[in-house]
Amino acid sequence: QVQLVESGGGLVQAGGSLRLSCAASGRAFSSYAMGWFRQAPGKEREFVATITRSGSITYYADSVKGRFTISRDNAKKTVFLQMNSLKPEDTAVYYCAARIYDAIGVRDSEYNYWGQGTQVTVSS
Repeated sequence: QVQLVESGGGLVQAGGSLRLSCAASGRAFSSYAMGWFRQAPGKEREFVATITRSGSITYYADSVKGRFTISRDNAKKTVFLQMNSLKPEDTAVYYCAARIYDAIGVRDSEYNYWGQGTQVTVSS
């Protein structure tokens, strides 16, 4: 089992940047593929980005491609989401998630463990 804690959210103006972190504890972090999801008010949770165990493969939602970058540091048991050129429509609670199966996963049902989320608000 793994416990996940997100941090780094906040309020930023449109065009700005934020870097989210997700720190893991428990079972070996490198055993999990990781993902970021987000949920805006009144909307369903949606996929943002994912990264395989080694970090060699990443995949992004079209809405964030070219603006967001997912990365991980297995030694520090942390996954990151660098968010640049932020837009008001990026406003949401951002969640990190871990999955045992080492492959690209875009559905939240494919993930086994979740953090509590961190709020990102982008003002226009």
